[in-house]
Amino acid sequence: MIIVNGILFCEDGIFRKMDIETRNGIITSIGKGLEDATQTVFNAGGCYVVPGLVDIHVHGAAGADFCDDDPYSIERVARFLLNHGVTSFLATSMSLPEERLANIYKTIRPFVGQSVPGQAVLQGINMEGPFISVEKRGAQNEKYITSPDFDMFLRLHEASGDNIRTVAVAPEVKGGLDFIGKAHSLCNVSLAHSCADYSTASAAFTVGANHVTHIFNGMTPLGHRAPGIIGAAADSGVYVELICDGLHVHQSVVRAIFKLFGDDKVCLISDAMRACGMPDGRYDLGDQLTTIAGGSATLEDGTLAGSVTALIDCLRRAVAFGVPLESALKAATINPAKSMGLNDRIGCLSRGRRADMLVLGKDLMLENIFFGGTLHVRW
Repeated sequence: MIIVNGILFCEDGIFRKMDIETRNGIITSIGKGLEDATQTVFNAGGCYVVPGLVDIHVHGAAGADFCDDDPYSIERVARFLLNHGVTSFLATSMSLPEERLANIYKTIRPFVGQSVPGQAVLQGINMEGPFISVEKRGAQNEKYITSPDFDMFLRLHEASGDNIRTVAVAPEVKGGLDFIGKAHSLCNVSLAHSCADYSTASAAFTVGANHVTHIFNGMTPLGHRAPGIIGAAADSGVYVELICDGLHVHQSVVRAIFKLFGDDKVCLISDAMRACGMPDGRYDLGDQLTTIAGGSATLEDGTLAGSVTALIDCLRRAVAFGVPLESALKAATINPAKSMGLNDRIGCLSRGRRADMLVLGKDLMLENIFFGGTLHVRW
């Protein structure tokens, strides 16, 4: 397959009018004048050609959740994600008892790394809880929250087939820093749902944490005398997740995050739950009922819960909020792939990478999806 007449978002973050050739699901050449009579040629019609989106924090969609512990739910979410431009993702779990998490991870395990037509590739697990702060639990279920337990983590990591790629921790909780010092050699460690002050967060980054879960949400605010996790993260140069649904973070703060961290460290995420793509109503999230109304998900006490916005819509909103398109695209493709250590395979248009590509109109609407070099037919 050769895609011609496209404006490619290249690995260096610059748009160029280039052709792109794929063979056997891999990008083999990028340049001008690649048309070949022996291969199928797809005319992009002057549209943007960008990498498939990478969502490193998503709980579910289309009525299904990864914590359902059901293979059908995994397939259902993976189909929804691919239909909405996400080609790789991390299945994100909630705070639940160890036995349930172990069963969930065992169910997820055989799907990891599998390229199935019609389904986005599940690249691993994002373990969001239970090693977090009760005070900053957000939509996490309080009765399942526990102190960081490295032995428990090892058992769950083994149950997953060593496929936990990110684990969330509140470093100020008893045992938090010790946990981070041990766990960071096995996966990313992300500060999350935490009351940590600047010094504690800085210590956490020093001993191995390298990530922040949905920045500004589930943590103390950025104060001019008490900068907290946000200030420590800016000083430490770690990756930060950003929910850009227009509800979790004000658009002015969205712009500020890109200015503060630069466009190499921001990772757009959906944080989508099972209600994403579904009508308003009541839905379960981590054994708690959430109400969906007007694009917002809330618990019964009014706490803002997960998102019901797909990552492609978060990308569009970031641009509408004033983030440069190139920066927003990096945050939805290259950066999350790098944060997972998978940028040698996914996240950018470059020779040797998987041929996961989107064709976007100038209005950023999704025109076509190429999954492993094959044109995906949405339904």
